[in-house]
Amino acid sequence: MEAVLVVGSQLSFEHLLDSAKAMAESSRLRILLLLRQGEATVSDLTAILDQSQPRVSRHLKVLMEAGLVGRYQEGAWAYFHLTDDSGARGLCDSVLDTLDETDAQFVADRERLAAIRDSRAARAGAYFAANAEEWDRIRSLHAPDASVEQALKELIGDRPVDTMLDIGTGTGRMITLFSPLFRRAVGIDTSREMLTIARSRLEEAGPVPAQLRQASVFDLPVGPESVDLITIHQVLHYLDQPGRAVQQAAEALRPAGRMAIIDFQSHDLEFLRSEFAHLRLGFSDAQMSEWLDLAGLKVVNRHTIAPSQAGQELTVNIWLAMKEAAGGR
Repeated sequence: MEAVLVVGSQLSFEHLLDSAKAMAESSRLRILLLLRQGEATVSDLTAILDQSQPRVSRHLKVLMEAGLVGRYQEGAWAYFHLTDDSGARGLCDSVLDTLDETDAQFVADRERLAAIRDSRAARAGAYFAANAEEWDRIRSLHAPDASVEQALKELIGDRPVDTMLDIGTGTGRMITLFSPLFRRAVGIDTSREMLTIARSRLEEAGPVPAQLRQASVFDLPVGPESVDLITIHQVLHYLDQPGRAVQQAAEALRPAGRMAIIDFQSHDLEFLRSEFAHLRLGFSDAQMSEWLDLAGLKVVNRHTIAPSQAGQELTVNIWLAMKEAAGGR
């Protein structure tokens, strides 16, 4: 079942009792501690707990029925994570916070988790290395990523948000960049290989309250009006219907929510279409503004990062748009 973000505040008596019963078992408590470090599959948990797959699955079923754990499917794999419900998550965190982190069982589980993550990072690194030459060639055509990121941070500012959605998350860089701002985040990508890299990068950055999912902008795993900030970084030029993608993403924004689109200005580098699968050779300001307007968003800021040195031929644009606040026209 595809999980959709749901936020609550308090627990009923029965829910509290069911949650407490579910946590009061050693293996399930270990699972909650592990999921607090990030998402995990049944295979991950089976290896760490040294238990059979059916037994681990039974523990997960109990935790899910108690509302403490969520699940989503990614191809043939299922990923498990701590609940998004604020009431149940608050209860879970309050219990887990009391654990001595030097406890022998917890230390051993973390060591096994680290070994699994190291293996995953090695696979991600191999894929990244195999494609690095292509990515580096495109990067060489525009201003450094650091310049783009700095401009983006200045545009978005430091106002905290509850939920962030990163569309086409790639390596997870946007989630890492804005992790100080959000309470939780969802990053989506159609590529399982890129999600492997993103998971590895987020794990390296430390516990980040983010979920990564294999999904398309045309079938978002979040409900309407459920997120406060959306980033779409170098994604739209790969799509045959970028305007429709903007519309779909806008539906997920809460009133007064913001969307940041980072992409190339219109250009004539035809080899990016033939060699790198770019379906669109950048976008004009007029075209992007029209799509945002049709999606019910108003452009509140725009920034251009021009090539900074000889040989760079691509200009990067950032469009920051906002959804009308509740009670507006």
